[in-house]
Amino acid sequence: MSMTKKKKHSDEFIGVQILQGLIFRHHHHRRRRLNHLIPLLSAVSGCLLLLIALLLFLSPPISDHHHTLHHLTLNTSLNNRVHINVEKDRVFRVPMSGGSLLGRDLWTSNQSNFFYGCSNASHDFLTAEMNTEPNRYLLIATSGGLNQQRTGIVDAVVSAYILNATLVVPKLDQQSFWKDASNFSEIFDVDWFMRYLSKDVKIIKQLPEKAGKVITTRAPRKCNKKCYETRILPIFHKKRVQAVQLTKFDYRLSNRLDMDLQKLRCRVNYHGLKFTDPILEMGMKLVERMRMKSKHYVALHLRFEPDMLAFSGCYYGGGEKEMKELGTIRKRWKTLHTKNPDKERRHGKCPLTPEEVGLMLRALGFGNDVHIYVASGEVYGGEETLAPLKALFPNFHTKETIASKEELAEFSSYSSRMAALDFIVCDESDVFVANNNGNMAKILAGKRRYFGHKPTIRPNAKKLYRVFHDRHNMTWDEFASLVRKFQIGFMGEPNEVRPGRGEFHEHPLSCICENSDQSTALGDSIFQSRAKNYADKSSVEYNDDDGFSEDEQDLSETEYAEDDNGIRERVVLPNRKDSGFLLIKSEQPELEEIISD
Repeated sequence: MSMTKKKKHSDEFIGVQILQGLIFRHHHHRRRRLNHLIPLLSAVSGCLLLLIALLLFLSPPISDHHHTLHHLTLNTSLNNRVHINVEKDRVFRVPMSGGSLLGRDLWTSNQSNFFYGCSNASHDFLTAEMNTEPNRYLLIATSGGLNQQRTGIVDAVVSAYILNATLVVPKLDQQSFWKDASNFSEIFDVDWFMRYLSKDVKIIKQLPEKAGKVITTRAPRKCNKKCYETRILPIFHKKRVQAVQLTKFDYRLSNRLDMDLQKLRCRVNYHGLKFTDPILEMGMKLVERMRMKSKHYVALHLRFEPDMLAFSGCYYGGGEKEMKELGTIRKRWKTLHTKNPDKERRHGKCPLTPEEVGLMLRALGFGNDVHIYVASGEVYGGEETLAPLKALFPNFHTKETIASKEELAEFSSYSSRMAALDFIVCDESDVFVANNNGNMAKILAGKRRYFGHKPTIRPNAKKLYRVFHDRHNMTWDEFASLVRKFQIGFMGEPNEVRPGRGEFHEHPLSCICENSDQSTALGDSIFQSRAKNYADKSSVEYNDDDGFSEDEQDLSETEYAEDDNGIRERVVLPNRKDSGFLLIKSEQPELEEIISD
């Protein structure tokens, strides 16, 4: 009986298990089928939802109870579209056209009519006949490229006046980095130079045969009138000394002199120094050809040579190749210390790239139809570096593109004569701009101020650095607005620099008069009275190295390692076949020579 019950329960248990297995297999099979259908159902549902959303967006509401849903959907869509448009508007897109510069004419100076150059001597200024001691001669050996030498020539005339000496026509540097064998008379009209300045300083071409021994020395940097009287003048009082030769004569005269000496500087620079006829004629041919292409043109002095960049210590994004190439060049100068590229750029010490110059000009209002004359040496990176500038200003010209090789043949072997041609075209331009404030840029800026304040753009590199760096995070309008803001005071307008600041060849304030009812003939303008007061207060100082703000300093002002405790002398006998004096044996090129022009 019990065995029969156990068998019955066993059979029931087996049956239940079989039934559960069948049910589980059925449900599992159905679940597997559903799992396969889910993706298909999701895709269909998604398509239906998209279709409904599209219909709701495109169709007006058909009843009030649909308005809320439609409004939300429309707002969401518009918000997305506005967000996309804002992103598009913030893209840095450079326009092709330029426009006006804050409502003013691009090609003229705002206040030029109120000022003019004035450099006539006062009644108290002694003439050469009264001021010159007999048998006292000053010989000058200039240094650097054409424009650095020009500063030396100008200051040589003033130094001769201070020393009551006859000036022997200065010797040009033929041994420096620039390797130009030209002499004074091959670049400047020497007869005009002597004749125009004859009332101020007696000038002769060669040291006379009767002159005694020559003392060769070097004046301290930025030596003022009292400095010359106490350091150089006593040399003439030594036995048998009738001539003193000053070597490496650049920036050896202070920026701070009395009014009459500053005006003498201007008479030399802006009137007494005139290029020779062949250089003038070729230079004006180039100007005429630029004028034939366009009524107005911009001239750019572009300093972007490998040596220049190596000296600057800046980095321009060329990677390991750039750092290796420029690093190798830097090793030529043992005294050149290592610089922090980021710090140099933050302090405005890095020359603008060709692309940055182009962007600055476009932001200031110059469109792609503007013709641009570029004066430059070998550009680091060649055509690849110039490509962005040429894209912004396709009307791109150089003396080599607007003159034939035959026309340039008599100049092309001489760097100073080629630089003189560029000087003329830049000086005659409607707007002049430089990417670095070297000597040519400074002298041209001063000359253009003296002759009517023609627009002259000096990049405010210290402020523009951040704008260029962040330009892809702003719109073009924001970029252009910042550039225009930061360039105020750097456009060649009057009163941009306080008297006593800046370098005199760039800011000849003593030679600028106001053309107003308040101005009198010589020196009573606000400009001049302020400059005179400053000069009078500082006339007892030997050195004015602290007279420059960080913005106004330039690499070309780097100090020489000069021994100011005593005068280094070298006695030589006159060499009658070499304009009366010998040059000291050439040394390693000074750092200034690399960046001088």
